[in-house]
Amino acid sequence: MLVSASLFHFNAPARAAGVLENDFRARLKSAKLKPEDFGVMIGEVGAEALLSLNAERPMIPASITKLVTAASFLKHYPPGTKFKTQLVADANVTGATLKGSLYLKGAGDPAFVSETMWFLVNAFTRTGVTQVDGDLIVDDNLFDSLRYDPSRQADRVDRAYDAPTGAMSFNWNSVNIFVRPGAKAGDTARVWLDPENEYVRLRGSVKTSGKGVNVNIDRDFDKKSGQDVFHVSGSIAPGANEYVQFKNITSPDLWAGANLKSFLAQRGVNVKGKVLPGRAPESAKVLAEAESKPVEQIVADMNKFSNNYVAEMLTKHLGLLRQKPGTIAGGMKVIEEDLQAIGIGKDQMLLTNPSGLTRDNRITAQAMWTLLKSVETDFQSYPEFVASLPISGIDGTLKKRMKDNGGERQVRAKTGLLTGVIALAGYGAGKKTGKAVPFVFIYNGNADGALVRSVVDRFVVEKIVNGEELQKVQ
Repeated sequence: MLVSASLFHFNAPARAAGVLENDFRARLKSAKLKPEDFGVMIGEVGAEALLSLNAERPMIPASITKLVTAASFLKHYPPGTKFKTQLVADANVTGATLKGSLYLKGAGDPAFVSETMWFLVNAFTRTGVTQVDGDLIVDDNLFDSLRYDPSRQADRVDRAYDAPTGAMSFNWNSVNIFVRPGAKAGDTARVWLDPENEYVRLRGSVKTSGKGVNVNIDRDFDKKSGQDVFHVSGSIAPGANEYVQFKNITSPDLWAGANLKSFLAQRGVNVKGKVLPGRAPESAKVLAEAESKPVEQIVADMNKFSNNYVAEMLTKHLGLLRQKPGTIAGGMKVIEEDLQAIGIGKDQMLLTNPSGLTRDNRITAQAMWTLLKSVETDFQSYPEFVASLPISGIDGTLKKRMKDNGGERQVRAKTGLLTGVIALAGYGAGKKTGKAVPFVFIYNGNADGALVRSVVDRFVVEKIVNGEELQKVQ
């Protein structure tokens, strides 16, 4: 009996889907992983997926939540958008003296770092002012005053990934602490805070002794002095390489202001008063201004390195679309509306935090796959969206993954990681077709994370990048 070519083509997707699911289940069985712990959706034929496993089950997504945040943000803030941080004043300048306070007005730039601060200070020096008689007042009012939104996980840690947010922030609201051994055993090791300023203080010491690095650094906030105090202890072996830890700070506005005061002093500008929070007068004139890098590069900072602080800062910008000051709650409403606009119902998602640093978020693999498909059809944001994702074997959180198994540069995807949660979602390019294939893997279970990642990575490379099943039906 003859079988028509059209009938063969019609059945090809179904056969491919069956082969893919059987293969994936076999891999899970071999690795002793439970299929019910996975939510998976892969590939496409028209509007249908080629592999769907528990895809309608809401699961904890961890940091692949940032894909939702990125898509919504790029929809409302087009490529090339920049945030403008300003130095303003309403006092008179007499000679080289500003007869009043100088205001640092935050614009919610998540990527306001030392280089940006130097640009701002250099622009200010061209005013000719070398002395400020008043205070240095930080206007942090574009966003709300919640440093740690209730949607974030409740347990605070002092590591950089749990940094607070603020409309006037600096250096990811984190400080670098470097430790180097002394010249010989028994010497006190050398410890640096970078950058140094009047807001941060260092206590304790590290000994040059033993083997390897055994350094402990804790932070507490001194309410009386308004400073973050870092306590260092432990040991570092003679001849050991420099050791570094990144610690978050408590008060973004005071931190940014203290750094500005320090940077101004290095350029010969003396501020006589204190660093204080406040609000710039409406009548203030702009004395200097520094633009952020374009927002698409900031989105890349968020996705490449899974930066929770950036995710929340961008969401507060989305909140500004509803009302001032910007809030995460307002931004999450915008995100929810954007998801509903592409057909993702409330039964497929429950998102409270835009970074994924919570166990309360829920989303289905089907919803995440629908998002990836929707972004693909939006030329105004898709190039920037996909460029923001980590590249397998090259950079970000995929720098060391799929590097030696034929998947290098063939996958662009966001990772997710919490205790008991492993996720990967994005696009894999078939080597034969060059076509981007959307995929979503979400694992909620108790198995070893390295084992789960290994199974997922091998399946992505062998079936999406190199496989035959997907190639034939694309």
